[in-house]
Amino acid sequence: MVGGRRFRPGGGFGRQLDEYETTVGVPPSTEPPAPSHGGLVDSAVYVGGHRFASPSGLAETYRCLQEQDGAMAWIGLYRPDIDQITSLAREFRLHDLAVEDAINAHQRPKLERYGHTLFVVLRAARYDDLREEVEFSELHLFIGPGFVVTVRHGEAPDLAAVRRRMETDAQMLARGSEAILYAILDQVVDGYAPVVAGLENDIDEIETQVFGGDPNASRRIYGLSREVIQFQRAARPLLSVLDALAVGAGSADEELRRYLRDVTDHLTQVVERVDGFRHLLQNILTVNATLVSQQQNEEMRSLTAASYSQNEELKKVSSWAAILFAPTLIGTVYGMNFIHMPELNWRLGYLFALLLMLLVCGTLYVIFKRRGWL
Repeated sequence: MVGGRRFRPGGGFGRQLDEYETTVGVPPSTEPPAPSHGGLVDSAVYVGGHRFASPSGLAETYRCLQEQDGAMAWIGLYRPDIDQITSLAREFRLHDLAVEDAINAHQRPKLERYGHTLFVVLRAARYDDLREEVEFSELHLFIGPGFVVTVRHGEAPDLAAVRRRMETDAQMLARGSEAILYAILDQVVDGYAPVVAGLENDIDEIETQVFGGDPNASRRIYGLSREVIQFQRAARPLLSVLDALAVGAGSADEELRRYLRDVTDHLTQVVERVDGFRHLLQNILTVNATLVSQQQNEEMRSLTAASYSQNEELKKVSSWAAILFAPTLIGTVYGMNFIHMPELNWRLGYLFALLLMLLVCGTLYVIFKRRGWL
């Protein structure tokens, strides 16, 4: 691994790089930070795997290439302007379609060959755990005999790390521009690992939320599913790029192809895990919907039980109100002070009124009792 610790076959780059990092650490970056306004970040001319010159501009870089036989230029650009891209296209005879893609960006990972020049689009990723978002950066590469041009449209990947690690091993850098391509590919794929770890951690948190009954879990699941899908769109097409390079679209160097196959293996693991994340989130969403439905059913049962209990109480109150209303009605009728009113002069009128009240109340009580209201 150029960007990490994977170049091991034959004890070459991997052993030297491991020993270097173990004993003295990684040297300071030779590539200055990207200017906020965009433009040339770093330009270097290499001869025999060693930095021969560090030109300050594109014109000086072209001159060094012409004056030195067997030289290779590595030009790093950050959101360049039209004039810089036009100058590079004229000097290295870059195809118009590739130049247009590099200017406009917003491309999916792909590999295209224009004559002796390879045009590669990569999408680096970085996970923002606070916002739970995957931030993507486009990287465009022009790879040709004796030159490498990198055009970044974002902060990632850290090409300064790739450059300084390649410069620690002249044997690997001497393999040419395609060795740099493989090193950058490896750096991009290595950058996917923290993204996978961040997504996995958030999925674990979501599972805890779901089974804890958090009402915000659904929103978080949808948001994370969107990030996983976007990550898939960035990582999966890169497999086709690596496969095309492996079968001969790039270098004929068998050693480089071995390193490339190692990068492909790691990318395959990333893609498989991300595919698993998508299925897992779908299952979590289904479980969450089931749990929410069960919770709603429980709430509905509770409401129904409460409503039933209230209805039963209302029946009792209504029944007793009707029972008590009957004697009140009878007493009210017989309490009117009319002179010509039947039964007012009847000696048994009082007893008759009481018996009538008891009879009506008893009848209503029996009726309500049979209907289950009392």
